Amino acid sequence: MKTLALVAAALALVGCAQPGPKPLYQWAGYQPAVYQHLKSDGAEPGAQIAALEAQIEKNKVAGEASPPGMHAHLGLLYSKMGDDVAAQRHLQAERAQFPESAAYVDFLLKVPKKDAAKPAAIAPAAAAAATSQPKT
Repeated sequence: MKTLALVAAALALVGCAQPGPKPLYQWAGYQPAVYQHLKSDGAEPGAQIAALEAQIEKNKVAGEASPPGMHAHLGLLYSKMGDDVAAQRHLQAERAQFPESAAYVDFLLKVPKKDAAKPAAIAPAAAAAATSQPKT
C-alpha cells in the first residue's frame, strides 16, 4: 500500500512538472550555416542564403525570434553575391531587431565596395599623372 501511494505521488509530481523554459531565439540552421561558410571560405553563398532565408521564414511562421547576427550574416552573403538591395534590407532588419548592433551595421553600410568607382576629383588627377611623361 505504501508503494502504491509513493508511485501515485511520484506520478502526480511528474504530471505537474513544467517543460523547460522556451529558448529566446531559434538557432536551428544558423550555426551550421556560419560554420560551413567559414570552413569553406565562403565559396558558395547561394545555398547558405537559401537555407537562412528558409529558417527566417520558418521562425516567422512559428512566432519565434531569429538569433542575433542572422540577418547581418545574410546581408553579408547577399553583398558577396552582388545583391546590394537585399544586403541593405537584411542589415536594416538586424539593426531594427538588435539596436545594440547599430554601430556595426552602420559600419557595414558605409564600407565602400572594392570595385566602386573612384571619386571624380581623384580620377582626373590620376589620369593626368598617368599620361604625363617626364621630359628627357
